[in-house]
Amino acid sequence: MNNNDNLFTITRPAEILSPIVLSIPHSGTDIPTELLSEFKSDMLPADDTDWFVEDIYAFARELGMLTIKANYSRLLIDLNRNPDGVPLYSDGRVITSVCPSTDFNGNRIYTDERKVVSKEEITRRKEMYFEPYYAAVQSLLDEVQQKFGVALLWDCHSIRRFVPGVRTEKFPDLILGTADSASVPVHLELLVSRKLASGNYQLSLNTPFKGGNITRNFGKPAQRQYAIQLEMSKDIYMNDSETEYHPARASKLQQLLRETLLELNKELLR
Repeated sequence: MNNNDNLFTITRPAEILSPIVLSIPHSGTDIPTELLSEFKSDMLPADDTDWFVEDIYAFARELGMLTIKANYSRLLIDLNRNPDGVPLYSDGRVITSVCPSTDFNGNRIYTDERKVVSKEEITRRKEMYFEPYYAAVQSLLDEVQQKFGVALLWDCHSIRRFVPGVRTEKFPDLILGTADSASVPVHLELLVSRKLASGNYQLSLNTPFKGGNITRNFGKPAQRQYAIQLEMSKDIYMNDSETEYHPARASKLQQLLRETLLELNKELLR
């Protein structure tokens, strides 16, 4: 494992056997010491953290796949938001920015109750945390594309089953995002959809999430560089209260994800 000034962790297999790179941007919990007092203590660690996602995908190393995981909290910098502040959705949900001031349900996260983070601070955080992560992801994609002639980024996410600030209904088990089929060829989208749907989970495609900035930024089919986002409701691998890891549920989900990535890998290498 390699660290880039503790911004993220890259896990390398003994041998790279796949053009699939896994990105885990939201399971970090770190906050810089100098900023810690600015955040409300009861908001840390963030409830919106994608808990245990790196554990769910731990098998990727055995499959010869590269993984990059951000170490910092999404409350400090949200790596899956547009860096210029352009909203990714316009359906009335709570929109959090690249440097959020609230959680998904609109609760303020700073002790001074600020409504926005200053432009100067956003610029500083983007330079320090956002841009290095994107550069590292692109470097990994370039590495596998040079070896295999194709690259695919699988962006790994999870979310509480019910987040009223985003949606009045509960989320499905699995939500596949392909930027409305713009980030990956349709035949690969179909392959992944069919495989995930075979696992006795409720699957939705591009609703209510179609992939965030990572998927939209790195999905460039014309360059044979693809991107897919998978959002998972936390209770399919955690307990019902979504507070603890549930080994039996997690094992079942891992098996399906492993089979899906293996099948996708086989198709990419055809």
